[in-house]
Amino acid sequence: MIELKNASQIARMRNAGRIVAETLALIREHAKPGVTTLELDRIAEKYIRSQGAIPAFKGYNGFPATLCTSVNEQVVHGIPGLRILESGDIISIDCGALKDGYFGDAAVTLPIGDVNADIQRLLKVTEESLMLGIAKANVGNRLYDVSNAVQTHVEGNGFSVVRDYVGHGIGKAMHEDPQIPNFGKPGRGPRLEVGMALAIEPMVNMGTYEVQTLKDRWTVVTKDKRPSAHFEHTVAITENGLEILTRC
Repeated sequence: MIELKNASQIARMRNAGRIVAETLALIREHAKPGVTTLELDRIAEKYIRSQGAIPAFKGYNGFPATLCTSVNEQVVHGIPGLRILESGDIISIDCGALKDGYFGDAAVTLPIGDVNADIQRLLKVTEESLMLGIAKANVGNRLYDVSNAVQTHVEGNGFSVVRDYVGHGIGKAMHEDPQIPNFGKPGRGPRLEVGMALAIEPMVNMGTYEVQTLKDRWTVVTKDKRPSAHFEHTVAITENGLEILTRC
C-alpha cells in the first residue's frame, strides 16, 4: 500500500534529505585518488551523527557501514573497506539518513581523478536519465512514465538499465511501496498523487544489464565486469508541485 505524506511529514523528510545532500557534498570533496572507501564512510557517519541523525544503512538487514561505496563494475551495495581509490576509477556513493522518524536517500557516482570519455558519458547519461525520470513524477502521470523516461534515455544512448534492482517509496521506512523500475511501458502503474514520496534511482551499465552478487552477499557487480553508474534523489509530490528533497 502506498502511504501518502502530509505537509508535516514531508517537512521532516526534507530535513532528512538535507542531511543526505550535505553528506554527499562533503564526500565529493574528499573522494580523490589515494583515499580509501573506509575513510569516506567514517567522514559520512561523523557528519550524519553531528546533525542529530542516524546513518540509515548501518545495521540495515546487517549491512555494516554508513555508505554503500561501489567502485567501477560494482553496481550497488559495495561495502567500504581498505580499497584505495585510483585516478580513472568511478565510485557510486549511496547515502541514507534517519531524522525525526523519517528517511532521506540519495546517490551520486563520482569520477576519481581523470576518467576517459566513455566513462564521462556514462555518468552524464545516467544523471540525465534521473532528471528526466523525476520530470515525469507529476500528479496525474503513471508510475511507469517515470520508468520509461529513464529507460528511453539510457538505451537511446547505447547503455543498459539494471533490471534486478529498482527505486522505491520512502518515508517512515527506508523501502516502502511502490517499487519503481527503471524500465517499462508508459501509461502503466499507479496514478501519481500529492503526498507520494519516491526514491528514484537509475542504475546504468556500460554493457549488459545482467548483474550478480559477490560472496560477501552484498556487493552487486556487472556480469561482464564493465562499469556501472548510479544516481538517486528522494522526491515528494506536494500541493505546490514536485520537490527534490535531497538536492543540495
